Amino acid sequence: MGRKVVVATCSLNLWALDYHHNLSVIVESIQQAKARGAMYRTGPELEITGYSCQDHFYESDTVLHSWEVLAELLCNRACYGIIVDVGMPIKHKNVLYNCRVIFLNGKILFIRPKLVLCNDGNYREPRWFAPWAKPRTVEDHFLPRLVQRVTGQKTVVFGDAVLSTHDTCIGYEICEELWCPSSSHIAMSLDGVELIMNSSGSYREMRKSWQSLEYIKSATAKCGGCYLFANLKGCDGDRVHFSGDATIALNGNVLAHTPPFQLSEVDVITAAVDLEDIRVYRHLIASRNHLATQAPAYPRIQVDFSLSSDCDLFLPSCSPISVTLPTPEQEILYGPACWLWDYLRRSGQGGFLLPLSGGVDSASTATIVYSMCCLIVKAVASGEQHVLDDVRRIVSQKDYVPTDPRQLCGLLFHTVYMASENSSQETKRRAKTLAQQIGSYHLSVVVDTVVSALLGVFSASTGHLPKFRANGGSERENVALQNVQARVRMISAYLYAQLVLWVRGRPGGLLVLGSGNVDEALRGYMTKYDCSSADINPIGGFSKVDLKSFLRVAAEKLQLPVLLEILQAVPTAELEPLVEGRIVQTDEQDMGMTYDELSQYGKLRKIEGCGPYSMFCKLIHLWRDLTPVQVAEKVKFFFRYYSVNRHKMTVLTPAYHAETYSPDDNRFDHRPFLYNYRWTWQFMSIDSAVKKLAEGRGGGGVASQRSGGTEGSGGKQQEGGSSGGGSGKRVHHPPAGQMPQQPASEGPRQGIQVAILSETTNPSVTLLLAQDSWTSSVSPNTVSSDTNSYYSCCSGHVGGRDGAASSCSSGHDVHSAGEEASEGSSSATLSCKDEYLQREPSVGGQQLGSTTLLSQ
Repeated sequence: MGRKVVVATCSLNLWALDYHHNLSVIVESIQQAKARGAMYRTGPELEITGYSCQDHFYESDTVLHSWEVLAELLCNRACYGIIVDVGMPIKHKNVLYNCRVIFLNGKILFIRPKLVLCNDGNYREPRWFAPWAKPRTVEDHFLPRLVQRVTGQKTVVFGDAVLSTHDTCIGYEICEELWCPSSSHIAMSLDGVELIMNSSGSYREMRKSWQSLEYIKSATAKCGGCYLFANLKGCDGDRVHFSGDATIALNGNVLAHTPPFQLSEVDVITAAVDLEDIRVYRHLIASRNHLATQAPAYPRIQVDFSLSSDCDLFLPSCSPISVTLPTPEQEILYGPACWLWDYLRRSGQGGFLLPLSGGVDSASTATIVYSMCCLIVKAVASGEQHVLDDVRRIVSQKDYVPTDPRQLCGLLFHTVYMASENSSQETKRRAKTLAQQIGSYHLSVVVDTVVSALLGVFSASTGHLPKFRANGGSERENVALQNVQARVRMISAYLYAQLVLWVRGRPGGLLVLGSGNVDEALRGYMTKYDCSSADINPIGGFSKVDLKSFLRVAAEKLQLPVLLEILQAVPTAELEPLVEGRIVQTDEQDMGMTYDELSQYGKLRKIEGCGPYSMFCKLIHLWRDLTPVQVAEKVKFFFRYYSVNRHKMTVLTPAYHAETYSPDDNRFDHRPFLYNYRWTWQFMSIDSAVKKLAEGRGGGGVASQRSGGTEGSGGKQQEGGSSGGGSGKRVHHPPAGQMPQQPASEGPRQGIQVAILSETTNPSVTLLLAQDSWTSSVSPNTVSSDTNSYYSCCSGHVGGRDGAASSCSSGHDVHSAGEEASEGSSSATLSCKDEYLQREPSVGGQQLGSTTLLSQ
């Protein structure tokens, strides 16, 4: 009697709704599995249609074409002699299910629907599919006539069953069923199932590579058995990048695993498994055996077929292997590169164009494109004919063979440095040096003429010419002048993308690449419809912190020394005038927060599900070098800018999904884009907590464990205590002759501190927006816990806070869903609270202008 079986699983690079392509790679995977002696082949989830069909699953055509492809597989003699299961959508009794179809030698054995659907992250399966809610139950499914003519079958078994061959028993899970708290592989293993197949559509996220591997190992370690995990790979038409990572595990050990970040379209792995190893392993777990005696039975579909042969004495069993998981830096270096290649070769375009500024973000995008070129050269050298065919088609050279990544980069990648009068020579030089080191086709242009023309049109029609703040202009003028430069660059990028290949004598156009990171999207630190607006963005799912780590690794791995120089430069938008040829504008100063703080906000907001109050409650323990008042103001500051700029997420460039706190509005982060940015109830809760912490300082509470900023048991903030902060685009300095002060017993905190714009009971109080340790002149007795503490009272404030009506003049109201504040009249009578909410924020009795909270 045979005891050793050879089984196969695979990772396939599919394309949603491309049935010809999907059919060809499925057949190729079956042929490779047979060539390696496998008697069973499993594949990825929904492999016939591709996973990312989305609302096309509503269309009857999608189901019809799936049956047509299945009929082709059933007829194909290359698929005979091996049990195969493939994934496709099937309507059973007018309900659509995500199914596996198991067939052998032109006959369907049975259809197994998905039991547990995924409905988190980017997954929305319940939108299209229903779960099979009848465990261990089967029904008859009537086949369509086009399949009946092929198989001679009118009905097949449909439901939750297992497959019984002469020598073993095979069970099934589909993707989410492995991850859910009540996985069916436990119940199946207790019922004697020895081989479990999982067909998955799992995409890659930062620092998540371990997850599926550990779950697979755990599934077999607890109850014994062999687990085969199949998965999609690459980009099948959406923002996500499927990770591949097909795996075969036995009794808690990995026997085979596909390598990550390959440009091949079909990756098949096989393993020879001794069934007696499973049986002995299970026999040694007494508790498992006791549970198995009372386990409910699954319906068994019996098939006259054996996976093993009677003569397997000379077939060696596979030994366990160790799997090295990619580091976060490798995930950035190779994941988006594979995603870009899939997008480029399927888009019909002739390459990429990137506005290259010489900063960390655009350098990261450029480096990823160069990494893509390195992967292409490697794939061609290893004999991947389809990669060579795609390259020749894209560059319009039928005999071209890429051997040098720099040379290939010069054909595929085009970079443009778009200078203005505010650009420095340092960034221009860094951009040019990086272009030379990676080999891109590089141009340097000046956009001042276009900007001047637009301003001339504005001036001629209105009689006004805006000025930068450095030249005496208002904040509103300053922001508008920065935005027009950014938007001109977007228009210029698309002009060059359409015509550069024409200049080079080649057909087609170029895909415009974006270079905004996930933190800036979360904060809204970008101009709507500027260079953040592109065709695709390979770094839109990564944080600034991770991108810097990635560039350090890439500088050595890809031998690009200029990246180290770029890392030393202070991030800046270079949209404000230089001072004596030097950059004075920086990103973190503009944002009013550091990139490290932004990452923390993002993780708490999305991953840990924190609103303003919960975020404050967590950060007072994480940021122990700040007082609760400072933490509260930082949290409020973030949420105001997050909500004011949320509308920008509706037009965010499609980006490679990577970070679990991404604010991508497409499917991953569903939230409104028109907020009440005052967050009145939420901020009231924070202020109430701050008050409680202050009152409890003498009793050993959180606040009493901090240094500085206390006064006796009351714990009121000392005069001269540090106020947290930042102020967006505006930077305020202490009055002349007044030196910045540090709290007496609190050391300086690294990074930008959030400005306290506090509403107080004293209408004449003066508050300073402060960077780092600059202090507030607010009296200890005037710290307010009001919900709208962003706004300071104006010097001329009249009336109390009891809701009495008062007369209000016209003011500028900040518009939370657009880039500009609308100018108009407030109500004739408002409570005093409403009056200063309608007024512009003020510091020291001077109005700051409504652009303090403008989307930029």
